[in-house]
Amino acid sequence: MRFRLTDDQRALREGVREVLARRFDGEALRAAVEAAGGGGVTEGGADGAGTGRVAGPPRVDRGLWRALGDLGFFALRLPEAQGGVGLGLPEAVLVFEEAGRVLLPGPLVATHLAAGAVPGAATGERVVAAVDGGLVEWLAEADVVRGDAAGAVPLRSVDPLTPLHRVTARRPAPDPVAILLTAAEQLGTAARVCALAAQHARVREQFGRPVGAFQAVAHLCAGILVRVETARAAVYAAAVTGDAADIAAARLLADEAAVRGARDCLQVHGGMGFTWESEVHLHLKRAWVRTQRAGGVTESEDLLAATLASETA
Repeated sequence: MRFRLTDDQRALREGVREVLARRFDGEALRAAVEAAGGGGVTEGGADGAGTGRVAGPPRVDRGLWRALGDLGFFALRLPEAQGGVGLGLPEAVLVFEEAGRVLLPGPLVATHLAAGAVPGAATGERVVAAVDGGLVEWLAEADVVRGDAAGAVPLRSVDPLTPLHRVTARRPAPDPVAILLTAAEQLGTAARVCALAAQHARVREQFGRPVGAFQAVAHLCAGILVRVETARAAVYAAAVTGDAADIAAARLLADEAAVRGARDCLQVHGGMGFTWESEVHLHLKRAWVRTQRAGGVTESEDLLAATLASETA
């Protein structure tokens, strides 16, 4: 079966990409991480004249959140009769892929799923967090929390732009749509690190040659690309079928494409990949955090294994 984007879907993707390029580019990403203390900069500046206090926890940019609401980001799948855009899951996947590409921070999936159920969520006026597999992202910034977050304990997140709390309440069953939209974000990250690896391999020179001319680096870049395109086919197909097993497979492939892709991209960059000038390490950290959503990969592995076993029995 062939999955080809329609003209309207391509226009939607390009429109979202343009808006995010204006509202959350590379400089905005670094500023957000720096404000959250993830860049090693203390309040007052990095010249030694600051207060010595580490910058505070990450905050949701409410202006950007409302801009996303105006764009229809959260109301994309809400029926037009309810004030939404009236599109489907395939379009939502395209939008969340673009969000993953730029590492857009905030409880995007939780707020999107709350559109129509929580007043103000669809328009971006309210930030919604959700208990997800024993974790809650962005709890302190949320106006509404879906699920039992009583007794939540803050955790130190590896990703400077994803604050986490752990909860001990009974875990709700994973939402397949949440899993698929997370997979779409992972796909965006995988595509971005693929582009970063290819760009660096073209321009970085050693021994008078671009490093991409060396077989080991070329193989790394090729492997990243193969995983991206495999994950993209699975994620897009799952968005069309909506089948739980397809979504589980898409999640596993997208997680692998994002995590292994970011790690291989670091290899291509060498030590530069961990420096503040590079965004590669931020993609790896966000990808790690996303793998813990919706019960972690084990839930998807078990579901896919059970489905395959029943089909061959």
